[in-house]
Amino acid sequence: MYAIIETGGKQYKVKAGDEIIVELLGVEAGEKFTFDRVLGIYDEDNTVFGKPLVAGASVSAEIIGDGKAKKVIIYKHKSKKGFHKKKGHRQPFTRVKIEKINGK
Repeated sequence: MYAIIETGGKQYKVKAGDEIIVELLGVEAGEKFTFDRVLGIYDEDNTVFGKPLVAGASVSAEIIGDGKAKKVIIYKHKSKKGFHKKKGHRQPFTRVKIEKINGK
């Protein structure tokens, strides 16, 4: 059994026991979190699609911790003008462990 959830403007295919990395949620490590934006639930016998969300469905998860992704370098340069600018960015994320899919 697996589900498609939406968080942070992205969609993730999850099943119980998975560890995923999502956009920063702002929740402390060790706390429980519920994803209520479930787009679809897929089971061996039954498949439920939302319009756009599945009513009454949710995915329970535990927050493992926060972190930052690898640095992305942004480099701007204009030829023959002597202009260059170098900047870096590290995107924050939250690591989540999926515990249970609660659906219809």
